[in-house]
Amino acid sequence: MIIGAGAAGLHCAAIAGQLGAKVLVLDHAEKLAEKVRISGGGRCNFTNRETTPGNFISANPHFCRSALARYTPADFIALLGRHGIGWHEKHKGQLFCDDSSEAVIDMLVRECDQGRVTRWQPCAVHDVRHSGAGFELDTDRATVRAARLVVATGGLSIPKIGATDFGYRLARQFGHAIVETRPALVPLTFDPMTWSAYAPLSGVSLEVRIATGEARSRVEFVEDLLFTHRGLSGPAVLQISSFWRAATPIRIDLAPARDLAAQLADAKRRSQRQLGNELAEIIPRRLADAWLADTPDEAVRPMPQQRDRDLARLAERLHGWELKPQGSEGYRKAEVTAGGVDTRELSSQTLESKRIPGLYFIGEVVDVTGWLGGYNFQWAWASAAACARALADRTAPVSGR
Repeated sequence: MIIGAGAAGLHCAAIAGQLGAKVLVLDHAEKLAEKVRISGGGRCNFTNRETTPGNFISANPHFCRSALARYTPADFIALLGRHGIGWHEKHKGQLFCDDSSEAVIDMLVRECDQGRVTRWQPCAVHDVRHSGAGFELDTDRATVRAARLVVATGGLSIPKIGATDFGYRLARQFGHAIVETRPALVPLTFDPMTWSAYAPLSGVSLEVRIATGEARSRVEFVEDLLFTHRGLSGPAVLQISSFWRAATPIRIDLAPARDLAAQLADAKRRSQRQLGNELAEIIPRRLADAWLADTPDEAVRPMPQQRDRDLARLAERLHGWELKPQGSEGYRKAEVTAGGVDTRELSSQTLESKRIPGLYFIGEVVDVTGWLGGYNFQWAWASAAACARALADRTAPVSGR
């Protein structure tokens, strides 16, 4: 039995079924694989060609290696090819469907059908019991039993499409530890008073270098940043949000590909324009105006009249803007949930519990969180495949009453 009909649950069911296991999938939601449906702007960023274990966050960072090595992006691309689904690469190895995300969902359903997988949806699970014979589930439709149970319930992200803490509660029920969960790949917010000068910039976007952490733990990305009414978003901020911790700062270089000190010094020698106009050639005009709003006289002063030390200080500030977010937009806007079932209590080969034989955890419910850009889907496919192969090696029937 597999609880959860999302990316990981359906993929696991399909592979296990086609390898000979008898599989029942249950999900409380009315719509199938809704997170797949809305991903990638409706085109499903289904994997990243450049996936490595280094693209994942976990309290046990080496855990993901085995599953990722045994089911690669090339394997999923081949599956798409067998179903005639077109795809394209957008940016830094990110792969998207040419058409709608529905193509991936339909493919997963067809694969399940080929494996003679039974699906009950919507069908809530009310109670789970374990004995020497396996697992017994009380559901909306019946009480069912099986020797093995797979938990593929996802995380807490985007509750409006059905996300719950069911998987974590079930893990705790059977004695598993949970690495503290938190929203990840999520916009960051700031105190309204602090942010009032930048709130009017909502919609402004530019490429930045963004970092968080101190010295040895420092993490940084070069991606696009987007200003919002409440704070910052865009790929740069979504990436860094997975590493950011409350009450700590983030650092932003607003012109990562430039030597601003040299560029402004050169402009002083050759240009008669105002500083505001020169700065608007480097960063978006609205941002340049907001940045110089506290020094209006300096902003309109011609470049030859600027003081060298003022230009040097401006360059330093633009390269090292430090801010302390108040928080994030939370699970309602988070693309994934960081943390989850502690992988030190799972087999990296099969995703089986080391505490309860026959119990497995796969996908987002596990403490493995990928970067932005298709990595989390690749973890779903890879963990599902590792689990499915283990299930097929030890097939046993599902019964009900």
